[in-house]
Amino acid sequence: MKEMRALLEDLFRAAVSAAQPATCLPPLLPPMPRGRLIVLAAGKAAGAMAETAEAHYLARCHVEPGRIAGLAVARHGYGRPLGLLRMIEAGHPVPDEAGLEAAARALALADEAGADDLVLVLLSGGASANWIAPASGISFADKQAVTRALIRSGATIGEINTVRKHLSRIKGGRLACHAFPAPVATIAISDVPGDDPSAIGSGPTVPDPTTLADARAIVVRYALTLPHSVERALADGANETPKPGDGVFAQAQFKLAARPADALRAAAAKARAAGYDCILLGDDLQGEAREVAVAHAKLARDLRAQGKRAAILSGGELTVTVRGAGRGGPNQEYALALAIALDGMPAVAALAADTDGTDGGSGSADDPAGACVTGETVQRARARGLDPAVFLADNDATGFFAALGDLLMTGPTYTNVNDFRAILVDRP
Repeated sequence: MKEMRALLEDLFRAAVSAAQPATCLPPLLPPMPRGRLIVLAAGKAAGAMAETAEAHYLARCHVEPGRIAGLAVARHGYGRPLGLLRMIEAGHPVPDEAGLEAAARALALADEAGADDLVLVLLSGGASANWIAPASGISFADKQAVTRALIRSGATIGEINTVRKHLSRIKGGRLACHAFPAPVATIAISDVPGDDPSAIGSGPTVPDPTTLADARAIVVRYALTLPHSVERALADGANETPKPGDGVFAQAQFKLAARPADALRAAAAKARAAGYDCILLGDDLQGEAREVAVAHAKLARDLRAQGKRAAILSGGELTVTVRGAGRGGPNQEYALALAIALDGMPAVAALAADTDGTDGGSGSADDPAGACVTGETVQRARARGLDPAVFLADNDATGFFAALGDLLMTGPTYTNVNDFRAILVDRP
């Protein structure tokens, strides 16, 4: 099993490497404008994207430093050493005051941009939490409460962002409003199913197809109890986001530097080189983590019955409806449910992890990225007096895998193309 785990970790590294800003960003960086270049980076890859952009314009293009301004904001622990741009580390998934400062500075810089300048927005998953600018009448504490309620509800990332966009002065196209009439060029690393520009980082520079009515429907669907100020904001037409066709987007461009599909493709190539047939389930899977795990375990058992030697690969973003008091994220919960469903199956191993290097957790950079399991995981646990079903019921996948030594600890990867899951089915 050591060999299978080593290969699984190689597949994960291949997926992450395919989305590194140093590789995928330079070919897409725009030429210098006549005026200033204002760089605004946000999200888990923001530090690495800003670092790459600095090297491109200063070292390779020899642009005068005085013509470049801006800042980058990333999750705590995801900062990079920048020479010219300011680096801010902020809270994720629950925002903190550093995120307030970062958003305020970003909006101020966008407001300063003139018609001869270019606002270059480097966007990645996590920007929704890192750029916090509550709509009028909403306190910072209320915004934090909304975020916590949405995370625990089991809502999809698209639904979460629909609500957040209508409670913000920077999300849902509003950053582009502040930059107008300056042109805006956005380059993003996608972490959302379908690579929808309006969903990545809550779409601060693109038209928003969702509405206040959509946001209110999500609140009802998940029976969320929200502060009164938030309920009022979601009923106030002034908080509607700019829509397709709005003139503020006339000079706004959007490009993707890396996608979940790119990461899966790189991992699949390595799996094939190791002699496995690849079963690609898609880069946009959604659903309750434990339910998806059961379906994937059935597929693995079917492949075993057919005598196949296969690698089952998938991406996307699963969800967890939190009912217990434990620790963990969707990848760890998936892995725990998968271990239960694969119990007793020989020559099978799996890895589930977030490509940003942290899965759930407390918001610390040293939170687990995910976990690894085999068909013997449950047996090993029971030998130590651990009941996997009890841990799953308590949403305590971190506690379970920590006791077994099966957590995947990678630290920050400085990119983010969402979840990565791989199941290796070998011949016993």
